[in-house]
Amino acid sequence: MKLFLCFIFSFVLFFNNLLSGLSLKPANSFIYYVDSRCGNDLNTGTSPELAWKTLNKVNSQIFNPGDKILFKTGSLFTGLLKPRGSGDKNRPVIIDWYGKGAKPQINAAGETDAALYLYNVEYYEINNLHLSNFGVDRKPKRYGVHIELDNFGTAHHIILKNLDVHDVNGSLVKNEGGGAGIVFTNRGEKVRSRFDEIMIDSCTIRNTARNGILINGNWKRTSWFPNQNVWIRNNLLEGVPGDGIVPIGCDGAVIEHNVMRNSPRLLPDGEAAAGIWPWSCDNTIIQYNEVSGHKAPWDGQGFDSDWNCRNTIIQYNYSHDNEGGFLLICNDGSSKMPVSAGNKNTVVRYNLSVNDGFRTVGKHAGFSPVIHISGPVQNTSIYNNVIYVSGRIEKMDSTLIQMSNWSGIPDSTFFVNNIFYVKGLIDYNLRLSKDTFFENNLYFGTHLNRPCDTGAVIADPMFVNQPGSNSNGFQRAQAFILRKGSPAIHKGQIINQQLVDFFGNMILPQQMPNIGIYQGKN
Repeated sequence: MKLFLCFIFSFVLFFNNLLSGLSLKPANSFIYYVDSRCGNDLNTGTSPELAWKTLNKVNSQIFNPGDKILFKTGSLFTGLLKPRGSGDKNRPVIIDWYGKGAKPQINAAGETDAALYLYNVEYYEINNLHLSNFGVDRKPKRYGVHIELDNFGTAHHIILKNLDVHDVNGSLVKNEGGGAGIVFTNRGEKVRSRFDEIMIDSCTIRNTARNGILINGNWKRTSWFPNQNVWIRNNLLEGVPGDGIVPIGCDGAVIEHNVMRNSPRLLPDGEAAAGIWPWSCDNTIIQYNEVSGHKAPWDGQGFDSDWNCRNTIIQYNYSHDNEGGFLLICNDGSSKMPVSAGNKNTVVRYNLSVNDGFRTVGKHAGFSPVIHISGPVQNTSIYNNVIYVSGRIEKMDSTLIQMSNWSGIPDSTFFVNNIFYVKGLIDYNLRLSKDTFFENNLYFGTHLNRPCDTGAVIADPMFVNQPGSNSNGFQRAQAFILRKGSPAIHKGQIINQQLVDFFGNMILPQQMPNIGIYQGKN
């Protein structure tokens, strides 16, 4: 009897293990092909010869981890791509192209809110698509790409690479809902949602309204559940009239090696927008980006550290020819904890600004300081930057630095080791601020109301060259290397952090630095 019971127990254990093993066995993954010219939705889709034809067929499927959806080069699809089903940690769902030729095009033609829409899915990699969504009339919340979570929890690993997103005519008014080339949104009252690992890499965003790339999140400190591992890099944004790249409700976002240029003058008077800036984020790094030609009627700076942001770093960027200026740092003092933690500990270092701040049209014509700090921002450090300003005409703002009251005034702001180079005349308006310090900055040109500066250098910094007008590309920064004998050499204040300069030269922590962005050998 005991032998029989042992046999039964062993059999049950073996059978359970067998079932368990079967249940853990990964589902089969397939490669599906889609060809708008030669495909047929009655096909299996599992080979180029048996390709599907339409987006509707793709949208009717539920995809499994490891599946690939490949669109034929040169194909043109109308409507919405909305794949269903998720990948997993080791086997994402991959959308890509096959064949040789032009990227496959998906044109929503304004008939749907987006050309590509992912809803409550994760582990996706989407590559090499051409997406547009231009309707007869502008419409709020019209997008090229929309990734949305709703009561989902944490969604992982959404990668967008080598996408061309263009011609999206959303609303030009922010309060109506605007529009964007690429937007991530998350919401949910029952299950809070967020993204963990977003990468937007090597995409082009052209002629999208109102905005370029937006990452939305849980921005209130009362419900702080930030997006994490957000990387936005190597993208080109062109012809975007509003906000370029804006992470919201993120912790640790990195925005680098992007170019935003040629923003058209389309926004209605009074609309505010800027190039690259976080809103309600912690620990954002903005580096190696170039922003130029922004023409927003209000703000219109290249870079901004905004409301409810802590520990923002803006470094190694090139800003030029932006009508609203180089830099905005701001916070609304009427919003306090537990909703807002304020703007604290912004660092702006080793950036180059050339001919920023010259607004002459619209409701706010004549107000465009190169640097604008507004509201009760705290503990801001601005050091080792070069601000180059060519001559101003009568209608232009002649203010280099403007401090403003926004339900409070800036507190503890440090300007150290910067070169303020002016051809002509520039002014300072610092009275609406508390504990603002200038140390070891270099001033060239006529500086009205120049602040008291311990260690100030009043001289020509002796740049190796003068920049050309409308100078695009980081190679233009070579003009701002210091010549041998420059009065800026070794006249800066020691900053106890080991960094590299704008050009990648190492800065030794105990070496007396140069003033400005160049720390190399002369």
